[in-house]
Amino acid sequence: MPHRKRIDDNQTEIVKALRSAGATVRIVSSVSNFVDIVVGFRGQNYLMEVKDGNKPPSGQKLTPGEEKFQGEWKGNVSNINSIDSALASIGVDSAQISRKP
Repeated sequence: MPHRKRIDDNQTEIVKALRSAGATVRIVSSVSNFVDIVVGFRGQNYLMEVKDGNKPPSGQKLTPGEEKFQGEWKGNVSNINSIDSALASIGVDSAQISRKP
């Protein structure tokens, strides 16, 4: 029986910030050996693997399945660990985004 992929604690706030920037976001973290979110922004698609930036680097490592996917994928995949890194991945300055709770 496949195990359920754990969702990083910061994923919800990252998704909210990306949507506030005008991006569309689909959460696909339940798909094993893939990424956590797929983002569409200004006619481009972005694949993003979310890691919790509050954890030490050892706690942010890719799983073997994530490593395999990223090694084989011929497109761009961003490993993000914060709102700022997510927004930077789509070319948005985080200072431009309102961060209302």
